[in-house]
Amino acid sequence: MTLKLVLLSILLVWNIVVLLVYGLDKHKAIRHKRRISEKALLLQTLIFGGIGAFLGGRLFRHKINKWYFKLFWLIGIVIDVFLLYLILTRLSD
Repeated sequence: MTLKLVLLSILLVWNIVVLLVYGLDKHKAIRHKRRISEKALLLQTLIFGGIGAFLGGRLFRHKINKWYFKLFWLIGIVIDVFLLYLILTRLSD
């Protein structure tokens, strides 16, 4: 397995984890249980989870009215796309 494939796999798995965390937080909100902090959700977004966070927000209709989540999703997506660019263009197979 090449380094490129390993890094792409890690990025994919992390974004899936972030998406699922948004779903878990929405589930907890519906059930009036203890929630995942906004700070934790935003941090996961910035640490290479922008795509998963955006999809989680849309799929679960969660945090979509808060402007700062939209801003962090955008920043997170830019970070993810830049990281994908680096992985795909700078690493050899």
